[in-house]
Amino acid sequence: MAPFVVCENLVKIYKIADLEVVALQGLDLIIEGGEMIALVGPSGSGKSTLMNILGGLDSPSAGRITVGETDIMEMKQRDQVRYRRDVVGFVWQQTARNLLPYLTALENVEMPMAFSGVGSAERRDRATELLEQVGLGDRLSHRPENLSGGEQQRVALAIAMANRPQLLLADEPTGEVDSQSANDIFDTMRTLNAAYGVTIVIVTHDHNVSRRVNRVVGMRDGRASVEVLRRAGQDGVELTAEEFAVLDRTGRLQLPHQYMDALNMRDRVIVRLLDDHIEIYPDVQPTETTAE
Repeated sequence: MAPFVVCENLVKIYKIADLEVVALQGLDLIIEGGEMIALVGPSGSGKSTLMNILGGLDSPSAGRITVGETDIMEMKQRDQVRYRRDVVGFVWQQTARNLLPYLTALENVEMPMAFSGVGSAERRDRATELLEQVGLGDRLSHRPENLSGGEQQRVALAIAMANRPQLLLADEPTGEVDSQSANDIFDTMRTLNAAYGVTIVIVTHDHNVSRRVNRVVGMRDGRASVEVLRRAGQDGVELTAEEFAVLDRTGRLQLPHQYMDALNMRDRVIVRLLDDHIEIYPDVQPTETTAE
């Protein structure tokens, strides 16, 4: 796989009245073509800001970001419209934001293609194929009110894939469904990922997501802090996921909070270089004693 999304020293600053809020501060991230990853982190970590920038819904303040051949920093308004229509597909947490209630599942999937000028026969064939791909071939004529929440989200995935995007962005796609429906939605995304080679980025709070994607990127304070990778061993057998701290281009390293709390690490740490690794210790000051 080759790099498809490249973020270098990405910065996003929002100005609210006289205050400046830094949502992204020097983010570095590479996503390979055809990869399926999840962005996780607490509110305010920058994950939703990053997704909006990837989707062409927001612009960074500084840094560099490319998606395929597109330089996000250089896009004009007309370029953003084309980019959102042809390069990116979206799935939102709220089902009402994904589907038009007065259209059938088939008509909902056809709608993005109609805006792109695809002929009626091709629209019908492609929409039917996508709904069959997401396991809803028997729900073509059903309107959203006659579909479960999980089925609505799977229709939303078919809609997002209608114009054959290179990048699929899913914002909390399982946030409003039960655990079984969540499993079905993740399985469907893996099916689409394998069938069409689409790169998928998921923003989620689902703690079980590491078992469902290739890589989990944990965000904190506007930067990538940890990654969980799932690697294949011999004969394609999947190995246990490993967690890594992320080292950015400037040498910054964010240690997991639980490690810092366990060793009471604050402000400064002691770093020692050995032959093949480094050691990090809390900066423990010697206890002062008073002579009697």
